[in-house]
Amino acid sequence: MAIKLVRRTAWGAPASSAASHIGSTRGVKVHYLGSPYSSRSHSKCDDTVRSIRASHLANKAENYSDIAYNMLVCEHGYVYEGRGAHKKTGANGNSALNAGHYAVCALLGSSGLTKPSDAMLDGIRDAIEWLRTHGDAGNEIRGHRDGYATTCPGPALYAWVKKGAPRPDDGDDSPPPATGGTYTVKAGDTLSSIAKKYSGVSWTDIAKANGIKTPYRITPGQKLKIPAGSTTAPQKPTVDLSKLVAAAKNDPPKSGTPVSYSGAKTVEKALHAEGLLSKTYIDGHFGSQTKAAYAAWQRKCGYIGAAADGVPGMTSLKKLGGKHGFSVVA
Repeated sequence: MAIKLVRRTAWGAPASSAASHIGSTRGVKVHYLGSPYSSRSHSKCDDTVRSIRASHLANKAENYSDIAYNMLVCEHGYVYEGRGAHKKTGANGNSALNAGHYAVCALLGSSGLTKPSDAMLDGIRDAIEWLRTHGDAGNEIRGHRDGYATTCPGPALYAWVKKGAPRPDDGDDSPPPATGGTYTVKAGDTLSSIAKKYSGVSWTDIAKANGIKTPYRITPGQKLKIPAGSTTAPQKPTVDLSKLVAAAKNDPPKSGTPVSYSGAKTVEKALHAEGLLSKTYIDGHFGSQTKAAYAAWQRKCGYIGAAADGVPGMTSLKKLGGKHGFSVVA
């Protein structure tokens, strides 16, 4: 399901932020509210965002020009445009830190609602990818406490950031539940997150089976019919290492997006799922952005120096394939 983006005017802010322009950043820092916050119905989330903006504008000590965050994400997975793309944040601690990263704030508290829902984590990833696409954010994903003395974004959210901020379904090897039954909606669920629990069933299948139409709203406690899905496991794609290495060496200097080896797209999807590559670059062209993302993956695997040059090797590629469902041949 596409990003559930709530533009500034939709939640009650002026169309454009008065914050300073910024061309690009090294990445994004994740924040939380750091004050008591309780779970609430989605209809009240925009009230919360307006309240945050009002409190920031009233803070004379900080002299905020607008809400401090670039984006905010509620427990239901909706992404609220704060200052937005290409606007310098006011939330990271000082001017240098604000210039280095955008700020995405989870509507999560120090007490009350303290653990992010799967929908919220998906929303944070959506916000990060949106800032990469529309705001030239780099690949770094950090917590507010990285570089600044604070406990933000709290223990639960920071643990997720330290894991690489994966999508909630990444690395889940448990068997999917049987289809053809019913599912009781929980707080934070979306049709997309529910569909991911089942094999061969899409969120549109579930919506159609239950007569749910745009804007596709569901509520906690609602019983959903889960239509029967495919019982045949999809065949794993195979990536040829030698062809991939050739693409990594030959594609970056080429203009445009020539596809030297179609298997590169499988690897790009895996790098995207790891939070290392923007969706924009999933095109089969193993260009400079893909090479940089693969180098970041190599560093996550523990390689340093020349061993993390962005050209795939068998060990790192098999590890990536093991996490994201593809096999490797030499």
